[in-house]
Amino acid sequence: MKFAAAALLSGLLASSAYAESPIKIGFIAELSGPPAALGADQYDGFMLAVEQKGGKLGGKEVKIFKEDSQLRPEVGIQAARKLIEQEGVQIITGVTFTNIMMAILRPVTEKEVFIIGTMAGPAPIAGAQCSPYVFMTSWQNDTLAEVMGQYASEQGYKNVVALAPNYQAGKDYIAGFKRYYKGELANEIYTPLGQLDFSAELTQVVAEQPDAVFVFYPGGLGINFVRQYSLLGLNSKIPLLTAATVDGTTLPAMKDTALGVMAGTHWSSDLDNSQSKAFVEAFKTKYGRMPSDYAAQSYDAALLLDSAIAKVDGNLDDKQAFMKALKAADFDSTRGKFRFGNNNFPIYDMHALKVEKGADGQVVLRTQATPFKDHQDAYHQECPMS
Repeated sequence: MKFAAAALLSGLLASSAYAESPIKIGFIAELSGPPAALGADQYDGFMLAVEQKGGKLGGKEVKIFKEDSQLRPEVGIQAARKLIEQEGVQIITGVTFTNIMMAILRPVTEKEVFIIGTMAGPAPIAGAQCSPYVFMTSWQNDTLAEVMGQYASEQGYKNVVALAPNYQAGKDYIAGFKRYYKGELANEIYTPLGQLDFSAELTQVVAEQPDAVFVFYPGGLGINFVRQYSLLGLNSKIPLLTAATVDGTTLPAMKDTALGVMAGTHWSSDLDNSQSKAFVEAFKTKYGRMPSDYAAQSYDAALLLDSAIAKVDGNLDDKQAFMKALKAADFDSTRGKFRFGNNNFPIYDMHALKVEKGADGQVVLRTQATPFKDHQDAYHQECPMS
């Protein structure tokens, strides 16, 4: 009898400890150097939702561990291993750059830890290397460029020069642009990741005399490129089409040098849905700046987790149940409708935005068109998940 009572008491104490233990979430992003603004917006968007939920997700206390991957894959791997082995996280979110995502994919998923990606969306993970432990609230890299390729075709551009950093994401973005662009590329230029001076490449652009230029240069790379493009007076001569280059994190630094630049994305602060409007106002109030799409999709990640954790009552040890709960995507997204494809990447509308002057004289991004409705990435058929 005493043994049974002791066992019962032990079980109750263990159950109580389980109920009281916070859910541990690791946040990995670029938090230093030129891309730091991207990571900051990701983190701030995620934490805004956590704060609005009273420090809980799914009604359960959460503890967030933040790590800077420093744009170095080996540092990203070290951060992921530290979060899993030392902190015991069950979820890793954030992840800014594609080379970091590709580096941590196997070390994380082999431990059956979930990745909720809020920015980088590499083609391999959308296709043959898809995983039931990976869910993206952001995008598949190519799609931001695909909408600009479609836009370029609709504008009748026949001759385009494309530029991007020489790494997986740069190749994804140019591949995406070419997939829907019906004209020809006059040139395809890849620059070293981290290069900030584009004078030589812009000399090539001028020599090519293209109808338009397409670029993917995130963070500080994009700020420098757009400034140099404007300094040469090219804004008024050759339309500049971009993906993940001109956004809420870079526009305040670019200012008038970005006027007229086009950008492809799935979210903009002028989207007409109640969740997006409430998010924009809350973010501005909290942080004193306009949010970017990086902040919006990180906010969505927290809301996705809030929904999924509630569905399993905080029991993330039941992996299959948690996968099913995540897949349901039962939350109100900043982009309006939201659903996952078979590869756990979202299916979404894609917009073309233009940098214009706002009523207050500040530069803003305004939606011009929505070339794609319910758009799914080009790699989902290579993913064996149904």
